[in-house]
Amino acid sequence: MFNFPHTLLRKVGLFSLVLMFMLTGLNHFGNPDLYVSIIPPYLPLRHELSYIAGFFEILGAVGLLFAKTRKLSGYALILLLIAIFPANIYMALDPEAFPNYLPLYIYLRLPAQLIFIAWVYWATIRVKAIGRYDEY
Repeated sequence: MFNFPHTLLRKVGLFSLVLMFMLTGLNHFGNPDLYVSIIPPYLPLRHELSYIAGFFEILGAVGLLFAKTRKLSGYALILLLIAIFPANIYMALDPEAFPNYLPLYIYLRLPAQLIFIAWVYWATIRVKAIGRYDEY
């Protein structure tokens, strides 16, 4: 049922993702204004979009725990990371609108998003990551 990855490094990578997405997803509900503030203003229903993103982050984190849903959850989380990338671009194009963030942090969010996508791929989609020991 769970059938976690074979190596310690992949287990740590997977469980770190689960923790990151679970905590971030829950924070969308506990501190929604933080996320709403970085959603580009041209998008409608910004509060709802924040809650939807949080819901799918939690759902994706839970899906990573199960071997049968790990790969699908990995793909879904990569799509989610791509979908929220415009928020990072919005912040980078107008950093003065975010005085509570250091400019370096704002600009590092852009490459960090690519690192998160690669991390999700490495920990969930690659054959060695999905928990099929017979394919090693």
